[in-house]
Amino acid sequence: MNRILVVEDEPALRRDLVEYLSLLGHASKGVASRRELIEALDAEIPDIVILDVGLPDGSGFDSARDIRIRCDCGVIMLTALSESDDRIAGFDSGADIYLVKPASLPEIRASVQSLLRRLANAGKLAPGENGVWRLNAVDWYLTTPNGKMIKLTATELSFLTALFERVGQPCSRDWLVQAIIRPQAVADARNLDTVVNRLRRKIRQATEAEPPIKMIYGQGYIFSASCRVDR
Repeated sequence: MNRILVVEDEPALRRDLVEYLSLLGHASKGVASRRELIEALDAEIPDIVILDVGLPDGSGFDSARDIRIRCDCGVIMLTALSESDDRIAGFDSGADIYLVKPASLPEIRASVQSLLRRLANAGKLAPGENGVWRLNAVDWYLTTPNGKMIKLTATELSFLTALFERVGQPCSRDWLVQAIIRPQAVADARNLDTVVNRLRRKIRQATEAEPPIKMIYGQGYIFSASCRVDR
């Protein structure tokens, strides 16, 4: 599980980012100032810091330099400053990625996943921390990050394909029921729950870990880990 630290002084945005990243399967927490950032870094080094530039007790550019002095984690700047000089200052101070507010949650998710892949390729993540779940849509199996292959039924394949195509976004129960329905068959919410429970059990047996298929109350299901479909 990757560790992500959100440094943002606006409480609602900080809360939303932490909750969203946690739903995606990351160990996420938030702080509101440069001082709290330093304290957090002294306690535990994250894999990625998402950093606001306009902090109440110092510049985010200086905060990025603080990060670089203490560790070699990834840095994503998330700021309202959009001028070319601001972007250059951000990269010069140590940012890997520079996003301008209001950045959408899918854009932030994609930036995090891209940076995690770069860190893994550079050997800056512990083994297994950037594992990708792979769905083989031709031979009907799921490959876990630890290399285990799970044979799927047609219904399980349809369910996972639907989740993978909208990774990081909740899929409604009604939409998933329609996704798994077979010819001359009747599908309902109970059938969906049966499919999910069976699939979760298979994944637990293969990985000895909690499956990244999460239920979000009132919204449906979400696949919270990095994944791709092989066709």
